[in-house]
Amino acid sequence: MTPRSAKAGDPLRLLVFHHLFAACAEEMGESLMRAAFSPNIRERRDFSCALFDAHGEAVAQAAHLPVHLGSAPLSLAAVLEDLELAPGDVAMVNDPYRGGTHLPDLTVVEPVWLTPGGRPDFWCLARAHHADMGGAHPGSMAPARDIHGEGLRLPPVRLVRGGQVDEDLLRVFLANTRVPRERRADLQAQLAACRAGALRLRVLAEEHGAPELVQRAGELMAWTEARTRAVLAELPAGTVEVEDTLELASGGVARLRLSWSHGPDGAVFDFSATDDQLPDPVNTVHAVALSAVHYGLRLLLPEGTPTNAGIGRCASVRTRPGSLLDAGYPAPVAAGNVETSQRAVDLVLAALRAVLPDRIPAASSGTMSNLTLGAGDGSFSYYETLAGGAGGGPQGPGAHAVHTHMTNTRNTPVEVLERELPVRVLQTSVRRGSGGAGKHPGGDGLVRRLQALASVRVGWSAQRQVEGPPGAAGGAPGARGGASLRRAGARRDAPLPGQAALDLAPGDELEVRTPGGGGHGRPPRAKPGARG
Repeated sequence: MTPRSAKAGDPLRLLVFHHLFAACAEEMGESLMRAAFSPNIRERRDFSCALFDAHGEAVAQAAHLPVHLGSAPLSLAAVLEDLELAPGDVAMVNDPYRGGTHLPDLTVVEPVWLTPGGRPDFWCLARAHHADMGGAHPGSMAPARDIHGEGLRLPPVRLVRGGQVDEDLLRVFLANTRVPRERRADLQAQLAACRAGALRLRVLAEEHGAPELVQRAGELMAWTEARTRAVLAELPAGTVEVEDTLELASGGVARLRLSWSHGPDGAVFDFSATDDQLPDPVNTVHAVALSAVHYGLRLLLPEGTPTNAGIGRCASVRTRPGSLLDAGYPAPVAAGNVETSQRAVDLVLAALRAVLPDRIPAASSGTMSNLTLGAGDGSFSYYETLAGGAGGGPQGPGAHAVHTHMTNTRNTPVEVLERELPVRVLQTSVRRGSGGAGKHPGGDGLVRRLQALASVRVGWSAQRQVEGPPGAAGGAPGARGGASLRRAGARRDAPLPGQAALDLAPGDELEVRTPGGGGHGRPPRAKPGARG
């Protein structure tokens, strides 16, 4: 087919390319999901795939995990800074201080040349949460006091050279992670996902011509930028200051603070007044703060707006190095990506709620309720996040037992969990009545109860265990979360702290209760004489 010449100013054709690029990223995700071995990727779909232009700006991201929206570009930037990749090369990186999020999130990057010579025309990126990345505890998510206790940290390195996997590097990676057969298969699935994206881009270039693909990518980012600026221009100028807390493993709380200002020069999200980093895994990195802001802005955009780098061009995100939202070496960060990211979103939405009270809902569960299960001998390792309640909003009640905000994964089916692990699922149900009361109540969380059939090492990390997610506009907070342990033969459960690492013996039972969402609006008064 003869390639068509690129014609600027054709909105219909631009919309077609929006869907072509998005479908390419979705195809990468399908390839990754179908080729992976671990339930965390195959069943829960804890991954993200995206396309980037020659300069490392995001062109399209599949509808995967919002926490990767602003952070993945920084991982690619680290690769571009450290490595000069040639055709047939593929890089990988998981260093949180170089654009990563936490160690289990391993990013694979492949350059794509559509025309010979020069810099790559596009980049394909696949980020996946591996069920283990080494460290002191199976699953690499249990509390640790520094990054070395959390697992293997990889700077940008070449995994593939000239089309051949670097077997020496792969051996080092597998020797430092549990269940190496599964780690190898999941990593190969990421390579296959990038290859699928590269092949699809080449097919599109053959049909439409490489120049048009490059041009349309730039136009799509400009389209999103224009839409974002138009939405922000409708907001009143001024400054809003909000704060929230994180529960610490050592007891007490740390404070996160956001000052949001909006004026002629654009929007500024300033987290600089947040508390200093701590020897606690709730620290996170600047890339996660970027993701929280970009996600919050994306929620304001009209349906059908492309998700790309145009969003980030419209806001300045400021963090203070050495703080909980811009942690540096050797701060532990395992819980930061999953827990602190949610709190950062709560702050962004609280600030936007002050100027958009008719659009922004109450706080959702505010935690991913992270659970890892593994064997002391490294024979199995499993990770899951558990859904909670969504916040009630101006238009209606919150949804029950769903993943919200920075996470967008599925649950692992009971049949798969019991087949893969030596556990029995005694209960998975909606936690009735846990949503906050209001004119529009918050959604309910869930209850998950497991029984160990063999010795199992458990890691547990969650927030909103002391105070539930706040309501809005007079709505009540959702019920706080919790976890408890019942030893075999005991009559009662013993409560667990919000962060814990423990061993289960055969017959022991672990129960997790996730928070409900906050309610929105004051509950209607009961009519005189009405019975409750």
